[in-house]
Amino acid sequence: MIINSARFVISNSTVDKCPSDNRHEYAFIGRSNVGKSSLINMLTGHKSLAQTSSKPGKTMLINHFIVNDSWYIVDLPGYGYAQRSKESRQAIEKIIRGYILKRMQMTTLFLLIDVRHKPQKIDLEFMTWLGENGVPFSIVFTKLDKLSATMAKKSIADYQKELLKEWEELPPIFATSSEDRRGREEILDYIEQLNKLPIDEG
Repeated sequence: MIINSARFVISNSTVDKCPSDNRHEYAFIGRSNVGKSSLINMLTGHKSLAQTSSKPGKTMLINHFIVNDSWYIVDLPGYGYAQRSKESRQAIEKIIRGYILKRMQMTTLFLLIDVRHKPQKIDLEFMTWLGENGVPFSIVFTKLDKLSATMAKKSIADYQKELLKEWEELPPIFATSSEDRRGREEILDYIEQLNKLPIDEG
């Protein structure tokens, strides 16, 4: 897929205020500081489409970006940022759950995982919740450039092994680096295929 254009459309704190048009949406989520904004910028070819920050937990809203004037990338708040107050964490969780469970235009959810870390309880529990609610999702390993090819392959294999303890079948898995653009074509090709499918009206 060739990306000809990508631009910010709107930010919202509730799913009810998201764009009303009926286009495919691909949401990106992950723990704070997993490299979500960098990945979105890499996929779209824009250095500052999504705002990156060295401070975790910066994204607090549902951010819509329209790509090629035909489909949306949705940047969701990161989860698991311990330094937020309990009230703030609950508010973020409400935003995330509301969008994921109610947004019929969401074609799939890309769940980002830092390839350098061992399987984390919070990510595994989130995947279980997605499975229990029938939410279509893919796993995107980020920051491949931070590890050797051998170590990255082992890390992904360890994660797959952990998932297979609970899952009979694994979701699609992508391995990426925002630095050297690994995984870009694979994700965009996957989106291109999904764009051909009708949107589930629920």
